[in-house]
Amino acid sequence: MAFEYEFNLWITLPLLTAIYLLTKHILQKLHNLPPTLFPTLPIIGHLHVLKPPLHRSLAKLSQTRRQPILLLRFGSRNVLHVASPTAAEECLSKNDVVFANRPRLLSGKYFGYNYTSLPWAPYGAHWQNLRRISAVEILSSTRLDSLSLVRLDETRAMIHKFFSTTCNKNNNSSSNSTSTTTDNNSNSNSNSNSNNNSPDQIVNLRAVLSALMFNIMTRMMGGKRYYGDLDGGEEEEAKRFSDVIEDTEDVISRSKILDMLPNFQWLFGRKIEKRFAFVQKKRDDFMQVWIDEFRADGLGDSDVEGKKKTLLQILLSLQDADPEYYTDAMIKSLSQALLHGGINTSVETMEWAMSLLLNNPHVLHKAQTEIDSVVGCDRLVNELDLSKLPYLQCIIKETLRMHPTAPLLLPHESSKDCMVGGYRIPQGTMLFVNVWAIQNDPNIWESPDMFMPERFEGKESSIKEKDGLTMMPFGSGRRRCPGENLALRIVGLALASMIQCFDWKRVGPELVDMSESGGFTAPKAQPLVAKYRVRSIVEHHLSQI
Repeated sequence: MAFEYEFNLWITLPLLTAIYLLTKHILQKLHNLPPTLFPTLPIIGHLHVLKPPLHRSLAKLSQTRRQPILLLRFGSRNVLHVASPTAAEECLSKNDVVFANRPRLLSGKYFGYNYTSLPWAPYGAHWQNLRRISAVEILSSTRLDSLSLVRLDETRAMIHKFFSTTCNKNNNSSSNSTSTTTDNNSNSNSNSNSNNNSPDQIVNLRAVLSALMFNIMTRMMGGKRYYGDLDGGEEEEAKRFSDVIEDTEDVISRSKILDMLPNFQWLFGRKIEKRFAFVQKKRDDFMQVWIDEFRADGLGDSDVEGKKKTLLQILLSLQDADPEYYTDAMIKSLSQALLHGGINTSVETMEWAMSLLLNNPHVLHKAQTEIDSVVGCDRLVNELDLSKLPYLQCIIKETLRMHPTAPLLLPHESSKDCMVGGYRIPQGTMLFVNVWAIQNDPNIWESPDMFMPERFEGKESSIKEKDGLTMMPFGSGRRRCPGENLALRIVGLALASMIQCFDWKRVGPELVDMSESGGFTAPKAQPLVAKYRVRSIVEHHLSQI
C-alpha cells in the first residue's frame, strides 16, 4: 500500500507541475503578452537564470532566443526587458508618460525619502516641480557656468598633485649619479614633448579621480573640500562622508533579492530594513549639519567670501520664499541625489576612458595632438575649449557607448496597460532598457567591441537615429538624467587636462584588464593603475599652479 502511494505521488507531482506550466504558457499567448522563458518557477520566477553582471546576462538571454522583447518574472515582479532601438523608443518616447514611474524599491523608500525625491518620486505634479528646480535652479547652463571656477580649481589641483609627485621624486634622486640620469633618458617616452629628466610615475587613477569628484561635488553643493590639504576636523568630516557613501552602496547591494520578493519581507527583511534606516539616518544627519551651518553663518542669501552661491545656498534661498514646500527634507533629498548620483558615475566614465586610451595609444596620441593644436603651448586647457575639441568629444561618446554608467538605466514602471512591439504590457510592470545591449549590438554598430571614436566624427548628434534609440547613456524621455551637462563638463575637462599635461602608458606590456564588476553601474572590476610622465611643453604652467 505504501509503495502504491509513493508511486502515485511520483506520477502526480510531475503531472501537476506540467499542467501548471502548460496553463501559464497558454494564458501567456491568450493575453498577447511578450515572449517569456520556460519554465517560470514558483516564487523565484526567472531569478535562477540570471548571473552578474545583470546587463550582460539579460543581453545573452535576448540574443540566444532572438527576442529583443522579453517578459520575465523576478520573484513576484513582472519585468519587461527590451534590447532593441525600436522597442526602447516605444517605451521611452511613445509610451514615455506610461513608463515615467519608478518601481517601489527599498532604496526609494529610505534613501528617496519615502519615494518623494527626484529619482524615485512617481510621475506627477511633485516630480515635475522637482525636475523644474533641478533644471532651472541647480543644473542650468547659467548655474553651471557660475560654478565653473570650482571645477577648474579642482582639476588644476589634481594635475598639480601629479606634477608635485614628480618634482618630489626628482629632488629625492638629485644626488644620484649621472649614469642613472642617462639610463632614465634612454628609456624615456619617444614623444619629443616629454620631459626626459622626469621619471615615469605610477598612480592609482581611480583613487585620484574619486578625490577629484568628491571635491568638485561637495564644493559646488556646500562649499566644502574633503580631499587634499585639510586640517584635522575636515579630515574627520571627510571620513564620515566617505563612510556614508560606502554604507549606501553596501546596503543597496544587499537589498536586491528582497526587492524582487517583497512578499517575503516579513521572513528575512527586517534586518535589511533596519540597516537601511540606520544608513539613511547617517545620510540625513550629515546633510542637516550642512544646512544648520549655513543658517548659523547667515549664508543663505549671500555669497561665501565673495564667491558664487553654492547649490545648497540656492535651495535655502528658495526655502525662504516658500518654507512650506521647500522643507529641509526636500533640500536634503535633492542634495543627496546630486551628490550620490553624480560622483561614482563620472569617476567610472573617466576610468573607463583612460583604460581604453591606454589600450589604444594611437587614439591617445591623436587626442593629444588635437589639444596641442587647439589650445597651444601658452596655457592650460579649460572648459571653454571643450567645444573646440571634437575628437575628445568622440572619445567620450565612444566610452559611454561601450561602457554606459547605467547599463540598464534606473528601472521604470508602467502606470497602466500599454502596447510595446505589438504585445500587451500589464500595469505595474518594471522596465529594464538594456542600453549596453543596444549600444554594443553588432547589427547596429560596426565592430562594436573595438574602440573607434572616429565612428562619431561628422555627426551632430548620435543620441537618436532614424531606426530608434541607438545611443542613450543618460536615458531618454522625461526621466532622462538631468545631470548630463554637468557630467560631460567634468569628464571633458579632466580628460583634456590629463592628456595635455602628461604622457600616459600602461604599467606593463599586457593590456589593461577591462573586466566589469557586478554592480548596478558596472564599474571596472580592478582599479586602473597607470604610468605618467610630465610633458615639457606644459611644465612651466604646472609649476605656476
